[in-house]
Amino acid sequence: MAGGVAVFDYDGDGRPDVFFTNGAELPSLAKTGKKYWNRLYRNEGGFKFRDVTEEAGVAGDGYSMGAAAGDYDNDGHPDLFVAGVNRNILYHNLGNGKFEDVTAKAGIRSGEWAVAAGWFDYDNDGRLDLWVVHYAKWSPDYDRFCGDTQRAIRVYCHPKYFEGIASTLYHNRGDGTFEDVSEKAGIASFAGRGMSLAFADYDQDGYADVFVTNDNMPNFLFHNRGNGTFEEKGLSAAVALREDGKPVASMGTDFRDYDNDGRPDIVVTALAHETFPLFRNTGGGHFQDATYSSHMAALSTQHSGWGTGLFDFNNDGWKDIFTSNAHVNDRVELFEAAAYKEPNFIFANLGNGTFASVPDAGLNEVKAHRGSSYADFDGDGRMDAVVSSLGESVELWRNITTGRDHWIDIKLTGTHSNRDGIGAHIRIGSQFNDMTSAVSYASSSLVPVHFGLGKTAIVDRIEIAWPSGRRQAIENVKADQVLTVREPQ
Repeated sequence: MAGGVAVFDYDGDGRPDVFFTNGAELPSLAKTGKKYWNRLYRNEGGFKFRDVTEEAGVAGDGYSMGAAAGDYDNDGHPDLFVAGVNRNILYHNLGNGKFEDVTAKAGIRSGEWAVAAGWFDYDNDGRLDLWVVHYAKWSPDYDRFCGDTQRAIRVYCHPKYFEGIASTLYHNRGDGTFEDVSEKAGIASFAGRGMSLAFADYDQDGYADVFVTNDNMPNFLFHNRGNGTFEEKGLSAAVALREDGKPVASMGTDFRDYDNDGRPDIVVTALAHETFPLFRNTGGGHFQDATYSSHMAALSTQHSGWGTGLFDFNNDGWKDIFTSNAHVNDRVELFEAAAYKEPNFIFANLGNGTFASVPDAGLNEVKAHRGSSYADFDGDGRMDAVVSSLGESVELWRNITTGRDHWIDIKLTGTHSNRDGIGAHIRIGSQFNDMTSAVSYASSSLVPVHFGLGKTAIVDRIEIAWPSGRRQAIENVKADQVLTVREPQ
């Protein structure tokens, strides 16, 4: 299950860099050699990257899984959290190309199987807080035989044999330390087999909410009450289960507005024969299962997905869906009509509430894909993707979409809000997007907010609602640029 990816500009040169998590030796869960190192690659420009793991000090420790990028101390240098099996790491970016392990000093604990994490400002105090997603109680001593005993085919056990664990919420004190407020916030009693998470203000009350995918059990939607506590609303909001009432092996997720109605929607990846659920936000705190009406059911039912992202890859003004794919069971072909290794997919948003496959997308590498992250790596205005895979090389996919549709990227700098502007809500015409770094499966993309503009060369108006409550409007902006916006005083 390893394979988280984080994209962020660690050295401030304007080019997004890439961090990959890596596993460890079993059963020791120790990184006993360089082949187990996590890896950081510096973007040198022109789609050339250099391994800077050792000099940056981020090789890691233990069996790492997820990664989350965010500037938790507002010093202008993005920091990095690495989630792992019984070992979490918080790296403070020193601003000189190096990181310092501040896990213990910051009050971040380990000891559980953490898969993913994300940065968000749940109390709008201008400091990023940390939400850590756990999978299940497990140890290397676990030795149940699962599979076909008669044929002596052993496989990974079904999730039902593992007891879930609740997420952990760390409140940022603002002095470099964090407080575990899981009990106080009301989330400690919700044990799940968590896989990924995403943030958005789904009911538009000014506070970021949290969607957590769970493996073969109902998903969680934690509504932020705005007083430091959360209420779990997955069932009543209709995102815990598919429309037929069945849980699926929910993997990766993204939480953005795909139909340009101003309300963030939810896309989820799952295993073959389960479909990739798509939940449309209908307002009033409710969602509708749009998996079938959007055609995503027919498009995805034969496939298994992990990472996913809602981004406008062809700049036509409608967010498309990227998925990184493979089955969880490396021997599934011995038991059912399903493939273990798969190519990745893009599902094009047709702008009428439906999606279509893109057979000539060029995503032809068939591997055991896992995490995925997204950024414009070469600054040409087209969103690219980077994908990890188990036991094989990673993939960097350059977007070579033809056409002359315009674009604009909004890079935010908070003054009263957190430095990254995470949680800001941006509107351009009928399009809406949020600033967030939590996306996909166990992955993170800390990049400017991307808008495809179609044939629009001059943006009439950009509206930004900052997490602090401040509102800002910018008019008559030229397209085809990265626009840096500073929060007003």
